[in-house]
Amino acid sequence: MFEEFLALKDVNLEVARGESWGFIGTNGSGKSTLLKLICGILKPYQGSVVVKGQIAPLIELGAGFDRELTARENIFLNGALLGYKKAFMQQHFDEIIDFAGLSEFVDMPIKNFSSGMSARLGFAVATMVKPEILIVDEVLAVGDQAFQEKCRQRMSEMLAGGTTLLFVSHSSHQVKQLCENVLWLDKGVVKGCGKTEKVLPQYIESLKVR
Repeated sequence: MFEEFLALKDVNLEVARGESWGFIGTNGSGKSTLLKLICGILKPYQGSVVVKGQIAPLIELGAGFDRELTARENIFLNGALLGYKKAFMQQHFDEIIDFAGLSEFVDMPIKNFSSGMSARLGFAVATMVKPEILIVDEVLAVGDQAFQEKCRQRMSEMLAGGTTLLFVSHSSHQVKQLCENVLWLDKGVVKGCGKTEKVLPQYIESLKVR
């Protein structure tokens, strides 16, 4: 007999426009599954997910990219997928490439990019189009320290402009810097939910006794 496995159990969360939430927990806790449900990549077995606003998801490295196409071609492809016209993407093209630091590789196929290069391009495109909801899942872990700081500054600017942020990271420091609120998951169950300064220390303390 096989036991039924539920990646998430009785998760109830309401996020208001402009809020910043960090999803924390050890590997396999359900963080990425929850983000995929919010993005519509997965459908809930039970319950429902209601999203109001345009989402720019950065969930998996290279997701949304055609690896056979160049960085230049993928910028316009991603823009189209997000609902933006070619003229808009052309207007912001140089800014995207400059932010990603890929000016020398703009006509290289994505399949030849390192994971860090792909992450930089994906982040640059997703944040340039100013989405209402930005979802980031561990993408920053592959970038160097300088690029991580650029990303943190960009996300802080977006939050100041009213963007909603859902952020997954194993870096407690990054979560503390960017997120006012935290959802702590453990084996698919909510262990804590609330202000970062209250929930994050509880999570960090729990890691010491494992």
